[in-house]
Amino acid sequence: MATQGLDYKKLYAKNLPPPAATYEGIYEHHFITGHSDPDLIPVDDFVESAERVLRKHGKKLAVYYSDGNGPLGNLAMREYLSKKLKKYRGINASPDEILITSGSTQCILLINDTLIDQGDTVLVEEFTYSGTMRNAIRAGAKVIGVPMDDEGMKIDALEKILADLKKKGVTPKYLYTIPSCQNPTGTNMPMERRKKMLEVAGKYGVPIFEDECYSDLVYEGEWENSIKSLDKSNQVLHIGSLSKSLAPGMRLGYLVAPKDIMSQLVASKVDVGTNMITPWIVADYLEGHYEEHIEEVRDMLQRKRDVLVAALKEHFGPNVQFYTPRGGMVLWIKFPENVDTTKPLEAAKKLGVIYNPGKDWAVDPAKGKNYIRLCFGMPSDDSIRRGIEKLAKAFHDTVGVP
Repeated sequence: MATQGLDYKKLYAKNLPPPAATYEGIYEHHFITGHSDPDLIPVDDFVESAERVLRKHGKKLAVYYSDGNGPLGNLAMREYLSKKLKKYRGINASPDEILITSGSTQCILLINDTLIDQGDTVLVEEFTYSGTMRNAIRAGAKVIGVPMDDEGMKIDALEKILADLKKKGVTPKYLYTIPSCQNPTGTNMPMERRKKMLEVAGKYGVPIFEDECYSDLVYEGEWENSIKSLDKSNQVLHIGSLSKSLAPGMRLGYLVAPKDIMSQLVASKVDVGTNMITPWIVADYLEGHYEEHIEEVRDMLQRKRDVLVAALKEHFGPNVQFYTPRGGMVLWIKFPENVDTTKPLEAAKKLGVIYNPGKDWAVDPAKGKNYIRLCFGMPSDDSIRRGIEKLAKAFHDTVGVP
């Protein structure tokens, strides 16, 4: 339906981001967004948990808060996360130090609202989650990228940047890092480097903003504890999500912070509390099924990663380079320096393939122009194979690679 009448463009606030598409379109080979495999959604178990929870708690939904379910969110979910974080991530956090959110993006927004003023500086990995960069810039921050290698952020480069900023009288408001199954590079930061990061950030008085949305998804090698587990001085703000390990449509995230900081974060949370029923259902399900479910998810992702790696080697050969991640659901692929990976996008779409050009995941878009990000959580093995074959055709026809 065409827009008629009032011209809202004349009423828009200044400095808005570009208009967003309201849908992604339908593509046979879908390699964007952290969707999960529909066959791994435990529908029957969710139904049982939902019935159990509704019979027990349904009438309590008549009020905003009940049974300790205050502004921090559902108490059962916070109690479950308190146990899970201690057992699997080494974090000692009471339920009163955990905030339930509508996905981890809300955590990012709350931290920005609480810490960032116009003109502030934040540090991130040079390739990082596009939503974090976008929201920091929208909050008025200058975003500086820190160089990386196959073990994540380079600490010597971090310290040099911090020292240079200190000479200018600048203390970054936070250092944002995705240490486990980094998005988009897939790297996992070793424990020694996590310790060194904490030490260096502490030396310069910079909080660490640790995003562990993918931490459950390590399927090879060591599963390192979080940076927050090393924190003795309330230096680390930790966020996580159940989107990647359980179901994106649940829209459940969480933020771990000391109580005094938490009270300020809650003051910025203007939605009168995250919904109660979904966390009740999820907590009920996970109490008895977490380990079994997460092993299925890891096995699935490892298999699909191997299928994707084999398909890339078959259809692109030595024309591309990539680090093979030992966890997560994304592959970060480097093309020759002269290739602009945005150019084949429309040709790929016409063949039913959608992917992320690398520039959207780079602090300096020029450094990301010859990369692409492929998410492999949702497509089937066969769709991955056929999709990469079609992707190779799109690249060949538009940029001559392979």
